[in-house]
Amino acid sequence: MQNTLSVVLITQNAAAHLAKCLASCRFADEWIVVDSGSSDETEAIAKSYGAKVIHQSWLGFGLQKRFAVAQASHDWVLCLDADEWLSDDLAKEIMALQNNPQVAAYRFPRSNKFMGHFLRHGEGYPDPCLRLFDRRQANWSDDVVHEYVKVKSGAVGKLNGDLMHESGEDISVYLGKQNRYTDMQARALHARGKRIGIARLLLSPLWRFLRFYILRQGFRDGLPGLVHISIGCINSFVKYAKLIELQRLERK
Repeated sequence: MQNTLSVVLITQNAAAHLAKCLASCRFADEWIVVDSGSSDETEAIAKSYGAKVIHQSWLGFGLQKRFAVAQASHDWVLCLDADEWLSDDLAKEIMALQNNPQVAAYRFPRSNKFMGHFLRHGEGYPDPCLRLFDRRQANWSDDVVHEYVKVKSGAVGKLNGDLMHESGEDISVYLGKQNRYTDMQARALHARGKRIGIARLLLSPLWRFLRFYILRQGFRDGLPGLVHISIGCINSFVKYAKLIELQRLERK
């Protein structure tokens, strides 16, 4: 990374968690915060940590993150969400890489907090995230939701330290967010011409439960693990139900 690293975030009303996020990566050379219209203290908190704040109307997750990456002064970027922070182990690993990156990008595990508990199994962990990359060789997809980093050339390495996802949301807020996500997912699938029937509608939630709660031992996270995978299964069903609804409206 040649001792130069830009931390890049997109935000909207992120004051509750932004300070902890930025404090965990104080070793970086630059912090870029692209805000899409916060009405809280997000901008003031970002500037208090030395971040450059840029205003950009919402473009969708993928395009918003691509825009943010383009604003960085350095080619190596670390992309975080405002409610995420680096564990000490992960921060040390990233700092150790700064003089000698071996590959084009790095992924690392993420531990998601749910119902006051950091999940360590099932769908909530290790939840691998590719967030550290050389933008000359990788960048975000342009997906409206469920965006991901596409590596154009070069290998992908693995770090062992955890990225902590501390949303602190209660279940009602979490469900509201999931409802918006399934809306976007269904519209994106419909726009790509995806067609599904009742078998996919019914089997997708079942496979998700078996995969993450049984095979990946989500049951070891107790009640939070059970509630988390149950909502995930409902999301699978609702996403495809919304897609089927769009298919039927299209025929009218």
